[in-house]
Amino acid sequence: MIEIDCSHGEGGGQLARTAVAAAALMHVPVRLVHIRARRSKPGLAAQHLAAVRAVAELCGASVADAGLGATELEFYPGALRAGRYTWDIGTAGSITLVLQAVLPLAILGGGAVQMRITGGTDVRAAPPLDYFLQVFLPLLARMGVNVGARVLRRGYYPRGGGVVEIDVAPGQVLRPLRLDAPGALQGITAYAHLASLPRHILDRMCSSARQSLDEANLQVNAQLLGHPQAIGQGGGLTLVARMEHTLLGAAVTAERGIPAERLGTQAGQALHRELSGGATLDVHAADQLLIYMALAGGISAFRVCALSSHARTTLWLLKRLLPIDYCETRHGALVGVEVHSR
Repeated sequence: MIEIDCSHGEGGGQLARTAVAAAALMHVPVRLVHIRARRSKPGLAAQHLAAVRAVAELCGASVADAGLGATELEFYPGALRAGRYTWDIGTAGSITLVLQAVLPLAILGGGAVQMRITGGTDVRAAPPLDYFLQVFLPLLARMGVNVGARVLRRGYYPRGGGVVEIDVAPGQVLRPLRLDAPGALQGITAYAHLASLPRHILDRMCSSARQSLDEANLQVNAQLLGHPQAIGQGGGLTLVARMEHTLLGAAVTAERGIPAERLGTQAGQALHRELSGGATLDVHAADQLLIYMALAGGISAFRVCALSSHARTTLWLLKRLLPIDYCETRHGALVGVEVHSR
């Protein structure tokens, strides 16, 4: 059994989610200690517990000591299993964070997998659903894996209730991803949505993003939602830059008390930094794709404006559980990363 100190590096729930997923893929039991030790409320919250239980169901694992607030657990994986799964986080906990844990298993399980997850689609401190749909999944497709996704309902904090269905076809094979240069900018699209709030908030958010990017030709895909398309009040903005060789994204989630203009400016400035820096993956995509690079075999490569603490923590963990190595180089203001998977 391998012991993982989940207080290492960034010290959040990502370590626990990624650890059980990697353990399931490698058929290695793990003991997790100090789970979310660096958070104000340590231990497993609802969305982290939902992810652990979902991974366990996908691989027939036995899990000891897993419960709300648990700071330690033991995970004994079994064989990966295809099939149809339904999970309800029970709160507005993030659906996309649960997907980060279960999707690698669904892809590599060998059979067709259908997943229906209920929870929060667009919540603070988690990838918004549109980022998952418009940035992450298209980048994953460049690695040879196509994932079907259907949004049945949006759900926001504090009520949750969003529903997403995911389909993974059998027999898909991950390929390494090499992104040495972004290429020319081909266009930028703003994916914006708002539920049970005035339309002008949506317009102000998109207008501020356009001004921050100085992009008069920004294409806007906007949705004004009501019941039954969404539960509760909420919204968000995801900006996607289509480059010749890659995609770059930036996203914000609406929060009570934060002006729409500030949200749009924040997203626009974040994407502008990625574009002007010459990155081939934005800071969040780099973090989220690392486990797939580690599983793809061969050498994957990308360049980022900065390697986040999340990414460094993930690399540390993956090297402990998977047969990989990695290296960093400097390319002017960029960090170049190569992941060598054996």
